[in-house]
Amino acid sequence: MDIKDFKKISDVLWELPKTFRKDMRAAARVYATDEMLKDMMKDRSLQQLVNTATLPGIVGSAMVMPDAHEGYGFPIGGVVATKFPDGIISPGGVGYDINCGVRLIKTEMHFDDLRPEAESLGRQLFHAVPSGVGRGGTLKLGIGEMDKVLKLGAKWMVREGYGTGDDLEHIESGGCLSNADCDVVSDHAKKRGADQLGTMGAGNHFVEVDRVESVFDEETARAFGIFEGQIVVLIHMGSRGLGHQIATDHIRTVLKAMPKYGITLPDNELACVPLSSNEGTDYYNAMAAGANFAWANRQMITHEVRRAWETVFGTGAGRLDILYDVAHNMAKIENHSVGGIVQKLIVHRKGATRSFGPGHPDIPSEFREVGQPVLIPGSMGTASYILAGTEKSMLESFGSCCHGAGRKMSRHAALKEVEGRELREQLDLSGIHIESGSMRGLAEEAPLAYKDVDEVCEVVERAGIARKVARLKPVIVVKG
Repeated sequence: MDIKDFKKISDVLWELPKTFRKDMRAAARVYATDEMLKDMMKDRSLQQLVNTATLPGIVGSAMVMPDAHEGYGFPIGGVVATKFPDGIISPGGVGYDINCGVRLIKTEMHFDDLRPEAESLGRQLFHAVPSGVGRGGTLKLGIGEMDKVLKLGAKWMVREGYGTGDDLEHIESGGCLSNADCDVVSDHAKKRGADQLGTMGAGNHFVEVDRVESVFDEETARAFGIFEGQIVVLIHMGSRGLGHQIATDHIRTVLKAMPKYGITLPDNELACVPLSSNEGTDYYNAMAAGANFAWANRQMITHEVRRAWETVFGTGAGRLDILYDVAHNMAKIENHSVGGIVQKLIVHRKGATRSFGPGHPDIPSEFREVGQPVLIPGSMGTASYILAGTEKSMLESFGSCCHGAGRKMSRHAALKEVEGRELREQLDLSGIHIESGSMRGLAEEAPLAYKDVDEVCEVVERAGIARKVARLKPVIVVKG
């Protein structure tokens, strides 16, 4: 594959025609600058993109966002839509961390008021939110309670006193997918998740306290309740061991079932079956249960953040309200216009986030005039962004955009370049307080391991599939 194989549609959109390879059923599109596209050729992400263009029932184009990098089957940053109900559904198009996502909590506090208590708040958050591989939390679920969480998601958490109804209004899908079926989730998966609500895990997951450094769109920022100097909290994690086990269980089942449906693929990691099949329906309903668990997890962590905030600042420090919670590992049934005709589709977003435009009925009413909040975390030493969805994203990218900065270096490679304690000292000197239980894990997530989040967000804005609202700078980072 060479850059000459791509047709340049705009300055940040490229297309590989479906004639590039005989088995392609659709074209493949890449949102990227020239340099980004060249960099993507250094791993298998573009080969994986081409492979996704071979999937049965694909509609429109397979595409990747500017944060793309190599993943399991599908590239991270990939978006693929298939026909409903007989198009395929693929666990690899969702990933192992089902409904890994980002939540932003707004505070009423200005950075100047937080600064004297930054270290104290960092320590309090680190103790409040358990982190690390396999680490459990304070809430232990019996099987009956677990089934309720899998069925009701964040709704169950609110019923149990871990939030309010207003929280649910500001979560994608209200924090609950109604098709969830706990009976197609294995006992092993349930046991793995039994003590993991309210926990962070490891890897690129975090709780981060940020200040709003810049506002680009005053009107949309007002609608979002965002102002310069404001302190906000970002939460990034997903369905933990439960989601991983759901993926493991159903990938095995789907692989065995493919011959029955006459499906052959260039990569077994793309394992898929028709959504209308028993195996497809079971996976979709198990995935929904995993998604509900992830929303419950972020809801529990929100509760823990609020408690930590009150411990440090007292009861008079103001409200902590959710701006929005967005998923970026999900397959969802949605309506989209294709060739001027509205169709029901199965939209896979693997390391890509929803970016619904103004007027869409699935976003909170107070955002309908400006579009859905889109949350893009960067690396712990750089910046994150609040964007807004656009009408163009609905027409061009199935209402999708990037989900983060995107890795450009493996964890192993990052360990060769940086030492955790030294990195923590460097970040501390730049005004970023770090709390981490693992210096190795900190090094693996070093800023140098990630693409430039400013460039990534610039690309999606230039493409018109999201627009910048505000830029955030980290103040406190809590990691596993």
